[in-house]
Amino acid sequence: MINEIYEETKMSMEESLEALKRNYLTLRTGKVSPSILDNITVDYYGAQTALGQVASVTTPDATTINISPWEKHLVGEIEKAISAANIGVNPNNNGEAVQLFFPPMTQDQRKESVKGAKTMTDNAKVAIRNVRKHANDGVKKLLKDKEITEDESKKSQDEIQKITDTFVSNADDMFKAKDIEIMKI
Repeated sequence: MINEIYEETKMSMEESLEALKRNYLTLRTGKVSPSILDNITVDYYGAQTALGQVASVTTPDATTINISPWEKHLVGEIEKAISAANIGVNPNNNGEAVQLFFPPMTQDQRKESVKGAKTMTDNAKVAIRNVRKHANDGVKKLLKDKEITEDESKKSQDEIQKITDTFVSNADDMFKAKDIEIMKI
């Protein structure tokens, strides 16, 4: 019973770190990434559709993103959606595709990206601590139902804290790596 709580705790905390990795992809670093467009949707026959599902998105170099829609009439819709998303660049429409030319990041922009990464990391750590609370509540319920002893409860909560500390440390390490990546010129 306790081992199930440990496994569930580890899985949930791992999911928090995976979500943090996905969130980091939306941040701009020195090299542009197509994932900066992940949250942009386009009006596709009346339905809001993810940009990646209606167009090919490529990065021919470190500062350019090319968006080639599969249907040419979407070029204008894509241009409008990118403008509305306010990602820091103006889209260039050549009639067949949309290009985004990102200027090199300034030191202030890099610092803002690091702040965003820090906020994302803090949110992930809160999620990890919420998983810890849920796990501890499960252990306390087992104690209340007299399925485990007082000593087993204390030992289990200590083990859950060790697991939590490991995952919080992993989140901090991920932030440090992202900070270095963002600040590298």
